[in-house]
Amino acid sequence: MNFKKIDLNQANRLINHGPTILVTAKHEKTINLMTAAWCMPVSKKPPMLAVAIGTSRFTHELIIKSGEFCVCVPGHDLAEQVMCAGTTSGRSGDNKFEKCGLTAITGEHVQAPLVSECLGALECKLDSHPTAGDHSIIVGEVLAVWVKPDAFGARFQVESAPTLHHLGGREFCLPGKVIKA
Repeated sequence: MNFKKIDLNQANRLINHGPTILVTAKHEKTINLMTAAWCMPVSKKPPMLAVAIGTSRFTHELIIKSGEFCVCVPGHDLAEQVMCAGTTSGRSGDNKFEKCGLTAITGEHVQAPLVSECLGALECKLDSHPTAGDHSIIVGEVLAVWVKPDAFGARFQVESAPTLHHLGGREFCLPGKVIKA
């Protein structure tokens, strides 16, 4: 066998190369955003997605209270803002949008804001939130999808609008070339 065994706490780093996202939430007058790397589609009809969020996170609390959230897809040019959103707590009352240099804008279906600087965003209604260890699997029904015109055609245009993919710590990678099989 030509494998090398690594620590179990590194398992997520082997399989987590999807785009890093920003999750936003709003309850009453309080808004927050956080960085997440564990997100995936889970249904086409109706369109649904799941994102794993630590149960101790302030954004988790706001999503459970409000029953809604947004998933926003930042481009590679937002790496510093993504790190800020992932390493700063919103529980202190500070506006993380301002602190991280991001702009909250209003969508159509939920109170949680979209991030204006992102390449795309999905407005979601909370469907369920089963617990998995120290995280909840936040499952949301997608109510609306927004994209920057240059970032999406028949598919996401990763060649001209590269997304961030978290490798761990402060390291990210960008999509390489597109191939056809």
